[in-house]
Amino acid sequence: MMKTIFNPESVPKPMGPYSQGVVVTGEKLVFISGQVPQDASGNLVGKADFEAQTKQVFANLKDMVETVGGTVANIVKITIFMVKVTPQAYEILGQVRRELWHGDFPASTLVEISRLASPDFLIEVEAFAVI
Repeated sequence: MMKTIFNPESVPKPMGPYSQGVVVTGEKLVFISGQVPQDASGNLVGKADFEAQTKQVFANLKDMVETVGGTVANIVKITIFMVKVTPQAYEILGQVRRELWHGDFPASTLVEISRLASPDFLIEVEAFAVI
C-alpha cells in the first residue's frame, strides 16, 4: 500500500491528531463498521467512563484491521460519533488516538449525535483501511 498524507495550506490545519486527506493506492479496501465499547463477549466496557469506552473502541478497530492482515497504519479514514463533544472528551479522544498513531494520522470526521444504539454507549467509530 502506498499512502500519502496531504494537508494543503489552503485549508485549516488539523485541530487534532488527524490528517485533512489521505491518498491511497492498494489492492484491498477494508470497510470496518462502527465499533462500540464492548469487549469480545459483548459486555459494555466503561459504563459512563468516556476514556475507557474510547480505548475499547480503538482496540476493537485495531483488532479488526489486524484480522485481515493490516495494522492501524493501514487505516486511512475514521468517522467518530460521540453523544457529547466536550473539551475534556476531545482531549481524551486525542490522547487515545496518539497511542495508536504516532504521525500520518488518518483523515477524520467527528460528529456529535443525540444517541447511539445503546444509551450506555458514549462513542462509536467506523474506519476505512487500504491493505
